[in-house]
Amino acid sequence: MYKIVKKRVLNPTVTMMDIYAPLVAKKAEAGQFIILRVNNDGERIPLTVAGYDRVAGTVKIIFQIVGGTTMLLNAKEEGDYIQDFVGPLGCATKTDGIKKVCIVGGGVGCAIALPVAQKFHELGCEVHSIIGFRNKDLLILEDEFKACSTKLTVMTDDGSYGRQGVVTAPLKEAIESGENYDEVITIGPLIMMKFVVAATKPYGVPTTVSMNPIMIDGTGMCGGCRLTVGGKTKFACVDGPDFNGFEVDFDEAMARSDAYAEFEQKAREKNCNLFKGAK
Repeated sequence: MYKIVKKRVLNPTVTMMDIYAPLVAKKAEAGQFIILRVNNDGERIPLTVAGYDRVAGTVKIIFQIVGGTTMLLNAKEEGDYIQDFVGPLGCATKTDGIKKVCIVGGGVGCAIALPVAQKFHELGCEVHSIIGFRNKDLLILEDEFKACSTKLTVMTDDGSYGRQGVVTAPLKEAIESGENYDEVITIGPLIMMKFVVAATKPYGVPTTVSMNPIMIDGTGMCGGCRLTVGGKTKFACVDGPDFNGFEVDFDEAMARSDAYAEFEQKAREKNCNLFKGAK
């Protein structure tokens, strides 16, 4: 059992928790993930390591409340326990040889982008961050990004905060103005990452994407997280989650990501009814 040491609501649909898991905290690196179960009968869900404190023995997770399991997890409070917390899994984000990087995050993907930005900042890199949200109410982690970024641009679709528009606009402006990035790393909705890649490819700027497909066991055995990368089948849980964005088949990935949308909706509705019945 793993104790919830801290819980913080970031916005109406996104929650952050610090979980006491010293063995995971000891080895975790930016870009990796964990798999947890809320209770003994629960499903396994992957969540990115959003931070860690090796001294305190805690691992930070940030999740969006989208289905039945994340609803159950969100119902837990500080001092409560979750059943399983396994990791770290996957490959850490590669940092060798990078002196100047642009981190592009979208929505809850910013929770994954933040530890990556922090890692590069820690290593003395020049970090430019671009984060985008639908509106001001959904903004998360702005202060944390400010602390680790040489330059931060906040975008909202409706213009309610920061600049109005999509994240590719300031990215293209930066590249065209002469910013020579060693790499662009983008994390967020698949469609956003697809367009970030489309924006950088004409300029030949190396672009890494963090993929989070359907995942079950986290060891490559189930095949649920398979992707087509460079014409070959890859597994996000063991080969990723970071991949060369120029080689990812985004259309296939988006089609597969929708496969369980109806199931997730039914699980959410079921848990909503259970919570109502408990009141």
